[in-house]
Amino acid sequence: MSNIVFSKTDLQLIVTLAKQAGEAIMQVYAQTDLQIEVKQDDSPVTAADIASHNVIVAGLKQHFADIPVMSEEAADISWAERQSWQTYWLIDPLDGTKEFIKRNGEFTVNIALIHQGQAIAGVVYAPVLDKCYSGIVGQGAWLEHNGLIATLDIRNRELQSPPIVVGSRSHISPDVAAYLQTIGEHKMLSVGSSLKFCMIAEGQADVYPRLGLTSEWDTAAAQAVLESAGGQVVEYPGLTPLQYNQKENILNPYFIAASSAWFARK
Repeated sequence: MSNIVFSKTDLQLIVTLAKQAGEAIMQVYAQTDLQIEVKQDDSPVTAADIASHNVIVAGLKQHFADIPVMSEEAADISWAERQSWQTYWLIDPLDGTKEFIKRNGEFTVNIALIHQGQAIAGVVYAPVLDKCYSGIVGQGAWLEHNGLIATLDIRNRELQSPPIVVGSRSHISPDVAAYLQTIGEHKMLSVGSSLKFCMIAEGQADVYPRLGLTSEWDTAAAQAVLESAGGQVVEYPGLTPLQYNQKENILNPYFIAASSAWFARK
């Protein structure tokens, strides 16, 4: 387990940063004409992505000056440099840019603390939904909504009947379709961004099979929240916990995010 000390006071600083980034995003969201650019990997980027990035990076440098930062919007960090990182921040300033462009509200600010390959703390903030999920592995997970804070704990939660599967709003891949055939009766919900992990942490869903490409910044913060709440995120096939900064490319393998009850089912 981690030997780094990260307190709830530290977590609250990150929550505040995520909310400030959310405010910057909402200023762009309110504009009638979104300026959309396309990056080299064909993914969209807007002024909101950049504004959120700037807010988060400035705040992290102010409060945690000795910890390096990797962001989707500043990812050109060589493997030679980052392979020596024991601890670093991994952020996705606007997860769900496509959802942002569609204006469906299902986008998030993701900030994770990685230590020795593990996502040990994370904040996922959905500004339109006014939901802020946070967690520190080994200390707990929380949801702030409408001014109230609730503890998230699914360690003893049973599967719903039928189980609820969450997936991407885009089309279901053949690999996911094949996986769904193996699990029998279930209910499928389509949700954008890292909110899929958070729905499991909140007890509203049971499993999220992601058998397609994602980048490490897409998953880290929400993995920390889910695991802090008692869930698991493991590579598929197998049961190896999803890890970070273990190789030169930043693509995740296939993975399954789920409650412990899902993995314990017969």
